[in-house]
Amino acid sequence: MGNKVALREFQQRLAERLAAAKVQAQAARWLAVDCGGLGLLLPLQQAGEIFAPVPMTSVPYTQPWMLGVANLRGGLHGVVDLAVFLGLRQRPRSDGGGRLVSLNHELNINCALLVDRLMGLRSEDQLRRVTDDVGQRPHFASEQREDDQGRRWQVIDLELLVRFEPFLNIVAAA
Repeated sequence: MGNKVALREFQQRLAERLAAAKVQAQAARWLAVDCGGLGLLLPLQQAGEIFAPVPMTSVPYTQPWMLGVANLRGGLHGVVDLAVFLGLRQRPRSDGGGRLVSLNHELNINCALLVDRLMGLRSEDQLRRVTDDVGQRPHFASEQREDDQGRRWQVIDLELLVRFEPFLNIVAAA
């Protein structure tokens, strides 16, 4: 009899946790990542799957931030070291670390971004908008947000990034 009660309690706790997870997932707006020491917010509706680093085939005569081509779930994806592309690091990671964040298939580009660390999901109510001068940020780096610990996060519009001419120009200058 005790086992049945314990099983019911476990099922009830599990159902409550699943319901809470659904609410949290719906409230989440961004995937927070660390990239070259900078906190970035990638819109969930524009991001795809997350992958551990996989073997890549290098592509000759490309920009230093273009790491190569990888097979992700049977599809070939160009892999970009986002920290190098943004100028946050001079050389691509060579330790095999980080995570690959593929882009949503609706953006019509088979691309994955190498980021240093995943920092979880963030919602609108967890971050307040920072009002500062936009400065020389590219147009795909829109607003900045700040969390309760004072860390600043840069929102990256992936749809604008994949249409940004320098991002599309992977060929290295001769």
